[in-house]
Amino acid sequence: MITTTKLYKNIVFTTLTASVLALLSGCSTPLATQDGSIPVKPAIGKTQNSPISDLNIAIANYQQGTSLPATTLLQVRIGNSDDMVEIRNGGYGSDAAANPANPMQFYVLTDRGPNADYEGKEGKGKQFLTPNYTPRIGLFELKTDGRIEKIKEILLKDTAGNPITGLPNSSKLGGTGELAYDVQGKIIATDASKPFDEKSNPSKTDNFGLDSEGLVALKDGTFWVSDEYGPHLVHFDANGREINRINAFESDERNNVIINGKKILLPGEFANRRANRGMEGLTITPDQTTLVGIMQSTLANPDKAVTKQNITRIVTVNLKTGDIGQYLYKQEKAENSNSGIVALDNRHFLVIERDGEFELQKPGAQKHIYKIALDGATNLEAIMPTANVQQDSRLGLTLAGKTVEQYLSAAGNSDAGWTALTTTGIKPVSKTLVLDAVKAFGYPHDKLEGMWLMGDGRLGLLNDDDFATWSNDNVLEQKYLDSAMTDIDSDRLYIATGLDY
Repeated sequence: MITTTKLYKNIVFTTLTASVLALLSGCSTPLATQDGSIPVKPAIGKTQNSPISDLNIAIANYQQGTSLPATTLLQVRIGNSDDMVEIRNGGYGSDAAANPANPMQFYVLTDRGPNADYEGKEGKGKQFLTPNYTPRIGLFELKTDGRIEKIKEILLKDTAGNPITGLPNSSKLGGTGELAYDVQGKIIATDASKPFDEKSNPSKTDNFGLDSEGLVALKDGTFWVSDEYGPHLVHFDANGREINRINAFESDERNNVIINGKKILLPGEFANRRANRGMEGLTITPDQTTLVGIMQSTLANPDKAVTKQNITRIVTVNLKTGDIGQYLYKQEKAENSNSGIVALDNRHFLVIERDGEFELQKPGAQKHIYKIALDGATNLEAIMPTANVQQDSRLGLTLAGKTVEQYLSAAGNSDAGWTALTTTGIKPVSKTLVLDAVKAFGYPHDKLEGMWLMGDGRLGLLNDDDFATWSNDNVLEQKYLDSAMTDIDSDRLYIATGLDY
């Protein structure tokens, strides 16, 4: 078998070369046509003008890990040195979705823009390198020669049609008090003409601002986006203008989804999201009726003392009936991240579960795709109250006065705790490993966040490159994948074939 190797801090990893993976890709069975027949796969380099045949050709010609097109957004000087950090106008990797109208195309979402952890004299916060950056959706196409072409991008806008930013929300709408610093490390004040003051001129917020993480592309050309602030579920038209919103804040007048005379809200406990770990994944069932979102990490429910656990939550929102469902997901280890979900049918989904490690730095990094089933799992919203079990509007289901997170925390976040939870009649979703991206590709990135469901056992995976930067000990750095510091991290597509999903 032909392999290539990369070395990082004296750690070697191996990946299959494009030629080997192309052979594997070419072995997959073509999708059936509308009349049920199986199309004959044309020779590579030729086309019968069939989207399915073209997709087969494109996959066979594709070189694993090809970067999505990107440009330089700006260059930032680090401190007083001559070192420069390149901020790329990429960032397409927070989530992905197939284009329902074209099997060759996929949409990819950015988050709130180039940012980094930062602690200034006013306290901890985020350094927004381009404060006016607008989160966006990019449309990309896989060409028959294996290239990836950017078709267009859609800037996200508020209800009035004005471009939004990625700045934090106010505390009443889910903000957790993140301070916004600029590229020089100064607070971005509400009134830029005056000095920052915690009370009279506080850190700037944007109630339409999104840290966008989950993406749904509907058949009608519109989009739903979930985020890490509220979390908010926002419905955008084909041009990126907000038309609907669902969150957990009853007083938010933008919540305008009314079904059977009832305003639709997320369960109240979802407002207790852990900072910067909100609703990372969003999908819709194939019948286009039900949104399904998954939280990245354990809720701060009722507070951050319970967050370092292996429990996350899944919510379902039926856009026809208004019914809300909620299910538990058990992670493989505490503080993993669930950063993507895609629907296979109305009850089965693929879910990303990952850690935040680079395989090159820490062998054994987890970048897994699981198939989960709602069947057999307990819908928390359907549990009827008893003497010891209550439904609290702010905390959700409670057991003997404890939130589910508190209940597991009291048991030491152990398997015994989950067993005890099961004895109360509460079961998490079942899960089966479908793909280990590290074993399949020698996946070198720290983040795996996007899935492009291509059908016929094929799945596209995309990483979030954080605009090619990160912070280390409060210092902005270029994000490299090799010890020679020549391979800058970028948003890259990997295509798995022959999967049993």
